[in-house]
Order: sequence, then C-alpha cells, then structure tokens
Amino acid sequence: MAAIGAASSAVSGDPDVCIQRYRGLRASGLAPLSRSIRSVPPSPAKFSGVTAVSTPVKTDSAETKRSKVEIFKEQSNFLRYPLKEELETEAGNINEAATQLIKFHGSYQQTNRDERGVKSYQFMLRTKNPCGKVTNKLYLTMDDLADEFGSGTLRLTTRQTFQLHGILKKNLKTVLSTIIRSMGSTLGACGDLNRNVLAPAAPFTRKDYLFAQETADNIATLLTPQSGAYYDLWVDGEKFMSAEPPEVVTARNDNSHGTNFPDSPEPIYGTQFLPRKFKIAVTVPTDNSVDILTNDIGVVLVSDADGEPQGFNIYVGGGMGRTHRVETTFPCLAKPLGYVPKEDILYAVKAIVVVQREHGRRDERRYSRMKYLVNEWGIEKFRSVTEEYYGKKFEPFKELPEWEFESYLGWHEQGDGAMFCGLHVDNGRIGGKMKKTLREIIEKYNLSVRITPNQNLILCDIRQTWRRPITTALAQAGLLLPRYVDPLNITAMACPALPLCPLAITEAERGIPDILKRVRAVFDKVGLKFKESVVIRVTGCPNGCARPYMAELGLVGDGPNSYQIWLGGTPNQTKLARTFMNKVKVHDLEKVLEPLFYNWKRKRLQGESFGDFTNRIGFEKLQSIVEKWEGPTESPSGFNLRVFSDRQTYEAMNELAQLQNKTVHQLATEVIHNFVSTQQNGKGA
Repeated sequence: MAAIGAASSAVSGDPDVCIQRYRGLRASGLAPLSRSIRSVPPSPAKFSGVTAVSTPVKTDSAETKRSKVEIFKEQSNFLRYPLKEELETEAGNINEAATQLIKFHGSYQQTNRDERGVKSYQFMLRTKNPCGKVTNKLYLTMDDLADEFGSGTLRLTTRQTFQLHGILKKNLKTVLSTIIRSMGSTLGACGDLNRNVLAPAAPFTRKDYLFAQETADNIATLLTPQSGAYYDLWVDGEKFMSAEPPEVVTARNDNSHGTNFPDSPEPIYGTQFLPRKFKIAVTVPTDNSVDILTNDIGVVLVSDADGEPQGFNIYVGGGMGRTHRVETTFPCLAKPLGYVPKEDILYAVKAIVVVQREHGRRDERRYSRMKYLVNEWGIEKFRSVTEEYYGKKFEPFKELPEWEFESYLGWHEQGDGAMFCGLHVDNGRIGGKMKKTLREIIEKYNLSVRITPNQNLILCDIRQTWRRPITTALAQAGLLLPRYVDPLNITAMACPALPLCPLAITEAERGIPDILKRVRAVFDKVGLKFKESVVIRVTGCPNGCARPYMAELGLVGDGPNSYQIWLGGTPNQTKLARTFMNKVKVHDLEKVLEPLFYNWKRKRLQGESFGDFTNRIGFEKLQSIVEKWEGPTESPSGFNLRVFSDRQTYEAMNELAQLQNKTVHQLATEVIHNFVSTQQNGKGA
C-alpha cells in the first residue's frame, strides 16, 4: 500500500511535475501504469475532474479520492483477483471485491428479495451479442442452460442480449464454459467498460444495414478486454476467440496520438478500465429501433445517393441513469459531435472512449457516466479534447431525416429470397409453452435469431414454404401476429426489478401487465380507439434500464407500490420526458391517467401524439386538470361502447373485469353479446 500511496502523489499537481515524478517512479519500479507520457493531450480549458491514471486525483487537490470500485479494479490483476479465489470457496456467495469484478465477466450476484430469513444467493448471467445476433447453436444452448441451471426462463434485454437468472455459484463455471464453447460470450456484458453494441436487428441484405451491423461488430471487437482473464477463469486458459478483422487490430494497437498503455495487457483500458459503464449504438438514417440518443456514443451511417456507405455522424453523451431527489443527476440526450469518413470510425470511437477514460470522474460513481463530462465541459471543449486523441478535426455533422421507431414485428422480406418474422415477447420473458415452441421451431428449421432493443425476437432466414407452418405453431403458443397484439403492449418495456434486482424500489416486470390492462380500460372509458397507443415504460428504480425517460408515459419506482410519473417523450424517441408527478400509488394511477387521456382525446391536434400533446399543453395546466378532475362531462364519441350510466356501475364492472383478467370493455361487450343472443333465441326474460 505504501507503493500505491507513492504512486498516488506522483500523479497529482502540475502536469510537468507529474511527468518528472512518474519517470522517477517508473525507474524505481513503483509506477502504477506503464503508459505513454503523451497520454493526456492539452485541453483548451482547465479540468478539475479525476483522471484515469493508477491513483486518480483532482489536479487542484493533494488528497486522492476515488471510489472503492477503483481500488478493486487496480488490485485485481486485470479482473482476476480475488474473483478466482472466491469462486473456489464452498460458500454460496462471493465477497464485495469479487462481486464488483464478476460484473466485467458478465454476471451479477443477487438474492431473492421475496424470501425472508437466510439469504439464498444466486447469479444472473448476461450475454454479449453485438447487433443482437444469436446463432442457432447458441440459442439452443441458452435454452438448455435456462432449464438445467437457471430459473427455467430466458429474458431478452433492452440491449439485445440474453439474461439467465437463478444460476448457483457452484454452476457458474459450467454455465459460462458451455456458453463460450458454443461460440457465445458474456465478457463485458456488465462492468465499467463498453457494453453490448446495439444495431438494428433486422436481417436485411441492404448495403446500409449490413455495413452498420458490421461496424457495430468491429466496435465491439475493438473494445473487448484483451488480458485473457476471462478465458483463464472460465475455460482454464483456452482461447475461443475468432480471428479479428485486421483493421480492428490495427486501430487497437495504434498509439500515434497517445491513446494506449504501451506493453499493457489492456492497451485501451489499462488497470482501471472506464469510470463507469459505457454504451454504444450504431444505426442507419430514420431507423431509431436502438434509441440512438440514449447512448454514450451514437453512430449513424451516412451513404451517398447510390446507397454506398461514406461515413458516420457521431453523437455523444446520452444516458438514462439518475438518483431520486438529487438534481445534479439527470437523464440526458446525446449531442451531435461531428462526422468522420467510414475508414476512421474505429479511431474516432477509440478517441472518445479515451477521453472518458482519462477525464471521467472516478471519485463519485453517480457522476461517472460520460454525459456528466460532456455537460460539464460543453460540446465544444469535448470535441476539441477528443480531436487531440483522434488526430484530426471532426467534419460538420451531416443532415439527417426524421427518426422513426421500427419494431420489425411480423413477416418481412430479407432481400435475399428468405423471410424473417419479428415476434412480440411481453417484457422479453420467454418461458412455458412459448419457450418450448420457439425451441422446436428454431431447432427444426435450423434458424438463427436476432434480439431487438425492444425485448423482442426475430426468427431469420425462413424459406417462403415454411411461413404457414411456422405461423400456425407460433399462434398456438401465444406468439401472435402484430395485428392481434394490443398496441400498448407492442411499444411497452419494463426492467426485471423485484424480486432479484437489489436496486428495485417497486415492481416493474411483474407489475406492467396489470398496468397495461388498466391503461387500456381507461382508453376504453374515455373513448380512445383500440389502435391508438402511447409508449409506456416502467422501471423499479430511477436507474432507467428500460429507458423510461424517453417514454410518452414513464413510470419510475420511487417507493413501495409507488411511481414517479414522467411525460413528454415521443413515439420516435427523440425527446426527453420530464417529471410530472411524484409518489403516485399504483392503485391511484387512474386518477392521473383518466383526465390526461380524456383531454388528449378531446383537445389534441390532428395526428398529435400523447407526448407532443403534453408538451404543448404544459405540465402546470395538466396538473391543474388532474387535481380538479371529477370525470368526463359527456360520453366519448366514436366506435366505443359506452354502457355505463354512472361511475359506480363502471367501477363495479371494472373490479369484476380485473378478477377475470379482462378489460372492462371486453367484459361489457361479452355481457351485452350474451344478453342479445339469449333474447334472439327466445331464452331471455
């Protein structure tokens, strides 16, 4: 520890003194990191944040302050110690340091919060699937592992990956080695490094989609940890990595602008990796299936008039996480940084990552995402510092068309004679008959699959002659064509929350089915048509894993059975929602939603979405409407049955409908239909 302390003092204060002290320590063998002296370029303004050298400090402070996780990383021998030792013990859990390190390997330690008494530890595993691509072999492997070692279900995440829940510590190595030997990976699915790289999941054979997906693959490969700890721990040092594209190897090894740690097992990450998780998405113009503006880096392909890829627009600084009642934490949309030619994209992405590595805060993790650095510096300074590592000026941002949300549900032509079928999966949870049927289809027809950023599944490379039998089998398992799915469900998302997430304050995945039924009942009551919808996202805490701050209606857990309500996002995910109300109990949602939806129905402009309506009317006026609401003053118009003469009758019918797992409209329609039928048959009173 004395050596670490000496290293600490060596990297504080004036940069020139810092370099001299570093050289002296390096000669004595005490230098914390072997790295290029030219690793931190001159910045246009003084920076007071924490840098990524071995013991990060603020330049204006003699005292080192950094989070506990930074020390765990530094002392881990590149993510090995003490995780390896902890995995070998008989205990069902691992210690605090190992719990942080195993995240980099793709796992979180959890307990079932529904159980009382002695904690029963288990682990969640998350895979790494750039673009959401999953081979036939890997899907079947994950399906088997869920049954043999997990909870019996697979979960599709909002970042195009699988999650397996319920893995016991004693089975971790078996499960992970099986995934690796099936050419899958969990490396970097969690932890303070680049996470899974998103891209549109649709398997189109168009040049733009193929090039965007290839770029996402290359970025993921560029930023994959290199030390070998992952393979040392889980497959005893065997390497299962496929050959890397030469342009990726060249970009990773290039140190012409001081980006790398020379001679380090981790040339980009060093011993400290990044200050916090880092998210990247790649897409093509108009396709916002990836929520492009919520990522640390958003990459948009730009093609010429003939469809040939030319380069990329780059956004920086998006992120969803925040903390309740801490106004200095906030969700944020990414900002335009500039344009680069297609051959430079890996170098530009690497430069941005290095800026965050060097200047992102490491003393307080709640402020460690890159969005806070961009917000503190401003985009001009961030661009200037990034250009030092990139070695060039960014070109002006190219004009883009309007974004659209794409779900890719239903049947589509791939462009090569085959078809793909997008399947809606409520909350991404695959289990029971659905799981069994999907396995049978994927195995029988030897299909590969794609996971979408909206927690859905795409079956790929389907021959035209297979369409009818596959459609029939899917329908029998409850996997319906989009026209048979409630539009509210199609765009809704929820995080897992309780019972396994330690951060969850209230329900999300388990609560959203009932919430959506109640929203549909309110739609029925105020006269909104079945085809109409709003984007609803629910999370059990403010971290925003289901991206609720981009929703038209976001519910964010802020207490037991209580939600903070956010309004103002848009269907194409280009506007940030804002806080509308705090501490709304789940049983009181109708008191808020009914006046909002009634006024949207009555006062919206032609084609105006719910999110745009709430922004136009203004939150102050809407809050007044909610507070004074006593129910609609007239029956709604349109093709919607209004069968209740008073609120009391409606509420009684609504209570009965909930007991039968139906909407009040569905139950009322059934009652009327049955009554009319009996009258027509002469059986009525």
